[in-house]
Amino acid sequence: MWFKNILLYRFTRPFTTSIEELNEKLEASAFSPCGSQDQLSYGWVKPLGDSGSEYLHVCNGYIMLCAKQQEKVLPAAVVNEFLDEKIREIQDQDGRKPGRKERTEIKEQIVFELLPRAFSRSKKLYAYIDVEQGLLYVDSSSYKRAEDLLGLLRDTLGSLPVIPVKAKNTAQHMLSDWVKNVAPQGFEVGGECELRDSADETAVIRAKNQDLSSEQIQSHLSAGMYVSKLAMTWTGGIDFVVDDQLAIKRVQFGDLIRDKADDINAESAAEQFDADFSIMSGEFARFIPAVLDAFGGEDLSDVAGEAETGEQRLSA
Repeated sequence: MWFKNILLYRFTRPFTTSIEELNEKLEASAFSPCGSQDQLSYGWVKPLGDSGSEYLHVCNGYIMLCAKQQEKVLPAAVVNEFLDEKIREIQDQDGRKPGRKERTEIKEQIVFELLPRAFSRSKKLYAYIDVEQGLLYVDSSSYKRAEDLLGLLRDTLGSLPVIPVKAKNTAQHMLSDWVKNVAPQGFEVGGECELRDSADETAVIRAKNQDLSSEQIQSHLSAGMYVSKLAMTWTGGIDFVVDDQLAIKRVQFGDLIRDKADDINAESAAEQFDADFSIMSGEFARFIPAVLDAFGGEDLSDVAGEAETGEQRLSA
């Protein structure tokens, strides 16, 4: 359950749904396995799995959610093999080659027939709401997967007024400055970064296990490249990679943080989950403000604008 990534979203209006109402709505949109002809199923599951009875888990004011996606796996090579065989049959029997529209229809029919025999692949995605601070944390390195979860939550609640968290200072400028000069207070620059050319963003240099203060890295920056990803260490005990969109990836908790969880004598999986969640969310409550401060603070201008627009809709 320990998050490996953080995509962070800001509520533009206070989250006021009660725990009881939220649980009822999540249960109403609960996950159910794919039917014989379904390619995809997406819904909510209990964060504690078989150890829990609710579709959320609350700890110290934080609300953990878990979405589950199941999809049928139909390799393109298999579908194309059946398609080629069907096309050969038509050519042999009718002496003609199917056109594009007919090929598409044949392919759709093949998929329909193969779906009941396809393997199913499932994956879970955790997220939690910090009600007091108005933040939503998603454990994903993929904006697409995060947006899928947000879409499900929006459909579940009827609305979800959130926007990605933004910093006041341009992230790529700050990342580049830290490599050129010095890391912000409370942080250390690691040995990994990604450089992009400001004139041609397809030009990328990836450095790993390198001294980023070396002449080679510094010359690239002097030539006009900028840092788009940077490995860092927060002295509070978290190693991570942050990019120019403020996505935090490859989160690794230090031994002192992990030891807190190990020192708790949990007697069940549910107690261990609760302990891990409590420790992790508490660390993030200190870590995220420190990260935002390093980037000059959070830019709340869009939050005010979204809130004002929402009030205008309500009054209309």
